[in-house]
Amino acid sequence: MAINSAYGLDLAGLEGLEPQEAARRLAQHGPNELPAARPRPLWSLALGVLREPMFLLLVGAGAIYLALGDLREALMLLAFVLAVMAITLYQERKTERALTALRDLSSPRALVIRGGRQMRIPGREVVKGDLLILNEGDRVPADGVVLACLNLCLDESLLSGESEPVRKLPGEVVLAMAPPGGDGLPFVYSGSLVVGGQGICQALAVGAESQLGKIGRALASLPQEPTGLERQTRHLVRRLALAGALLCALVVVLYGLSRQDWLHGFLAGLSLAMAMLPEEFPVVLSIFLALGAWRISQKNVLTRRMPAVENLGKVWAGGGFFDLGPGPAQALPEAFHQVIEFGILASQPEAFDPMDKALQRLGAEQPGLLEHLHHDWELVREYPLSHELLALSHVWRAAGDGQYVIAAKGAPEAIGDLCHLDPAQAGELAALVQAMAREGLRTIAVAAARFGQEPLPGGQHDFAFQLVGLVGLKDPLRPGVPAAIEECRRAGIRVVMITGDHPRTALAIAAQAGLPEGGQVLTGPELEALDDQALGARLAQVNVFARVAPEQKMRLVQALQARGEVVAMTGDGVNDAPALKTAHIGVAMGGRGTDVARESADLVLLDDDFSSIVAAVRLGRRIYDNLRKAMSYVLAVHVPIAGLSLAPVLMGWPLILLPAHIVFLEMIIDPACSVAFEAEP
Repeated sequence: MAINSAYGLDLAGLEGLEPQEAARRLAQHGPNELPAARPRPLWSLALGVLREPMFLLLVGAGAIYLALGDLREALMLLAFVLAVMAITLYQERKTERALTALRDLSSPRALVIRGGRQMRIPGREVVKGDLLILNEGDRVPADGVVLACLNLCLDESLLSGESEPVRKLPGEVVLAMAPPGGDGLPFVYSGSLVVGGQGICQALAVGAESQLGKIGRALASLPQEPTGLERQTRHLVRRLALAGALLCALVVVLYGLSRQDWLHGFLAGLSLAMAMLPEEFPVVLSIFLALGAWRISQKNVLTRRMPAVENLGKVWAGGGFFDLGPGPAQALPEAFHQVIEFGILASQPEAFDPMDKALQRLGAEQPGLLEHLHHDWELVREYPLSHELLALSHVWRAAGDGQYVIAAKGAPEAIGDLCHLDPAQAGELAALVQAMAREGLRTIAVAAARFGQEPLPGGQHDFAFQLVGLVGLKDPLRPGVPAAIEECRRAGIRVVMITGDHPRTALAIAAQAGLPEGGQVLTGPELEALDDQALGARLAQVNVFARVAPEQKMRLVQALQARGEVVAMTGDGVNDAPALKTAHIGVAMGGRGTDVARESADLVLLDDDFSSIVAAVRLGRRIYDNLRKAMSYVLAVHVPIAGLSLAPVLMGWPLILLPAHIVFLEMIIDPACSVAFEAEP
């Protein structure tokens, strides 16, 4: 298979399954997802409801009425039992449907080829026979065989226990899968992580047939652990139930001894127990969380939208600037063509990064650049960006002469280091970068080299790079960001910016966003030189962090936590996963983020918009505040109900509230609490 596009993989001529055939296989074999516990049958749900304390009390009260010969009261209580049971069963079924919808929404995405076209689909829609495109940071959605790859390495420790990533080599299509583990095999497995390279594979096993699915069968029957809030609610209900049981016994004894009427004594005791038991708590909790999720969805937090793209603003080459500016594409002078040419060669051919897209968009819009796009060249190697060198290089084999052409792009100081600039040249480059940064431009440098011998060297420094030019990109803020940051400030939430950009660019963007001024910025190299105590002291004054490598984010998160902060962090890459996991709340970018970042996060922001985080925080605080109001109201209302149940026994009066009255009141209180307080601002 030739190599000329899409991360070095030739997709031309690959048809994959036809959409109609894929839909037929999906309907025939079911979705590609792990086996899940089957919904509980109605009789099992009903039995669980009947074991609740409130229903046991109702049944007991009904039995007493039958013993007293009051069939009408007994039937009334039975009607309450059936009505509340029907409501509870409806809520259970609704919850199951909601969980199914959430499972569909959170399904890992897969890039497939169907009908000759690339399309991104939920992982649960992958079927046997699909052609899958795997890129760095993806989770493999199905077991399959590799048809073509470029430096493809996978972490299969989830299945094999091997701590080191394993290399994959292309193989023929087979019908049987070998066990996971081992280097140089052509098989990939569902759930494993692509840690390097790219590949095309064909799905051979999905869902329960995959290696991960076989493990899932054993896990499907395990019970789901309750959340902390659910545990706290149940603990409170149990304590109140115990207090109600003790008072119930006391009332039965007092009533029976004082009036010699033990049946009515039991009825009075059951009435008091029902008045004491706040059975509404679990219902109120469920309603509030369900309505809260609905309100968040109305704020477009769960709506998929394309992320904002960056725009090219200015290009420098050969001692001069060319301002591209907004509006329709302007004709780029010939002197600047080489900068864009090598910038595109240093970008991923199937670009997802906004910077790469901006370069490729300009190349496609410039007729004079079409001859420099080199669709017939072969991408043979990539030198990735690293913590030590903030630059990456692509090695291409030029058509015809077989020579290697190397394109590099990255931070200007890193590219200057690769080009071995003398002090005067380095100073000139730094001045150019500062001038562009003052305009709020994100500046990258582009370099080029040629290499004519085998084998390729081990590092980028072994090439004789020449500086080609600079490209300034505008990273436009979404219109609502300044207002969202101001809202955070009023709410007591501190926002800090962490970026790989030049410090001056970072400060310019921070000023546009409305971050607190002060002009202080902490760079990645400076951060590396600080010990934990010194870093903690700097964090009190600094809100902007520039030239920060992805792996340094985790240290910043830990330093903020050490200061007693509750930290939420956003991220989108593989290297962001440890920091997302370390933060109290990890927020992954759902639009441009990798699967591993989304899996490591607590929340997935599907529209990649900072304003949505603020909306979610605002609604979360509202849900919590209103839930607390509702719980307080429930407890407050139970006090007079319990008093009206206990006072007649102590004072020798006739019973004021019977079980039917109490149940009727509590059935009204439930919806009143949930709806009235949930709608509080």
